[in-house]
Amino acid sequence: MTKHQEELKKRILVPASKLPKIAQGESLKERDDFKESVQWRIFRIMAEFVDGFEFLSDFKKSVTFFGSARTIPSNPYYQEAKKLAKMLADENFAVFSGGGPGIMEAANRGAYESKKGDSVGLNIQLKYEQRINDYIKKAMGFHYFFTRKIMLSYSAQAYIFFPGGFGTLDEFFEILTLIQTEKMPQYIPIVCVGNDYWKPFAKWIEETVYQHYKFIDKKDEDLYHLVDSAEEAFEIIKKSRTRDDVNY
Repeated sequence: MTKHQEELKKRILVPASKLPKIAQGESLKERDDFKESVQWRIFRIMAEFVDGFEFLSDFKKSVTFFGSARTIPSNPYYQEAKKLAKMLADENFAVFSGGGPGIMEAANRGAYESKKGDSVGLNIQLKYEQRINDYIKKAMGFHYFFTRKIMLSYSAQAYIFFPGGFGTLDEFFEILTLIQTEKMPQYIPIVCVGNDYWKPFAKWIEETVYQHYKFIDKKDEDLYHLVDSAEEAFEIIKKSRTRDDVNY
């Protein structure tokens, strides 16, 4: 556990007896522990947002990797993610991941092996341990998945998607929607690595979502890039702009 995480734990993981009482100074008599209350959850959510944004403010040039936690080190995608992360770290990018295994580990591992950029993990605190890989230099743990999710998608200047399951696709569509609706700048690249995985997906978007149902505009398909190697992804990302819409 890092010093930052220890300080966070001291602030929010305090005995119920030390927490503020509810309105008008009355305690929650019907509950055995204040931490079971809505008030406690709101307090903890606020703390995670404040500390999360403070943590992110130290990184002005960063990319975020997404992909399956089930990807093993011998998988070619693991190796490409590791290679790409090292290339980016060598260019002083901070490499962010969810801090877990698979593609997340590969990204952190590549950055860890670089002598320049930071390897950063935003992980989930489980009941008895933190789900964190061995290649992280800086980390922050989150109790709530949704606060961690916002931090992963908040301030990067590029988003990199390797093949993955529902979680990866959930992140992909959320970030794509934010860029499509201009809640995030449209100059931010979304890079999908792995043509054998992403091309059938892009074909479905083109033929079913756009051509058949007209649920999107043709220009929406230009919001993401399909590549097949770390080198192709690197050429796109190294030209990306530093985010100018983020005010910490």
